[in-house]
Amino acid sequence: MDFEMVMQELEALGKERMKKMYINNGAHEPLFGVATGAMKPLAKKIKINQPLAEQLYATGNYDAMYFAGVIADPVAMTETDYERWMDGAYFYMLSDYVVAVTLSESEIAQAVADKWIASGEELRMSAGWSCYCWLLGNRPDGEFSASKIASMLDQVKNAIHDAPERTKSAMNNFIYTVGISFLPQHDKAVETAKAVGPVEIKREKKKNSILLASENIQKEIDRGKLGFKRKHVRC
Repeated sequence: MDFEMVMQELEALGKERMKKMYINNGAHEPLFGVATGAMKPLAKKIKINQPLAEQLYATGNYDAMYFAGVIADPVAMTETDYERWMDGAYFYMLSDYVVAVTLSESEIAQAVADKWIASGEELRMSAGWSCYCWLLGNRPDGEFSASKIASMLDQVKNAIHDAPERTKSAMNNFIYTVGISFLPQHDKAVETAKAVGPVEIKREKKKNSILLASENIQKEIDRGKLGFKRKHVRC
């Protein structure tokens, strides 16, 4: 399938209800409003196609950009490619659920994520912390330095309440993910979650929300999910 055919297919899959939901979360035109699950049959037909992914991502159309992440070849993408994709990621659903997810399946994931965390830019920091969540929730514990993850927990504890809103959310998710999916630092994650306490996320058009990592970690422990790893990161 070529670029024009894929855009036509995506447009046909669009629903007004989904479009409104995406816009409420920060997306803007152009977009069609395609549910992520509805993209799966199309993804099965195309499989991996990096040149097509690049064409789709460059459209600025939210649905096309999301689908680009589904069919991208993470290993073929360079750091420059990931930086370019981050430049185009104008809200968190792109930075955290497209770019960070794609990066998490590459060999350069930790190195790039570390740079983004140190960048001082809200969405880059959010993508960096989110990338670690995807990594820790999928890869074996042995692929990570336990001391590095411990240091990152300390960084979150010291910085989370003063961080930008989207970064706060990703940092909170990092504590939770370490607590559930990275057993070598489970205890430290639980301690960190208690020390951090409630994290208030301010939203422009919605009520503020309160995140509590300690409560969420305990819920997953009660469900027998300690040590949980996903089989796949991308859909």
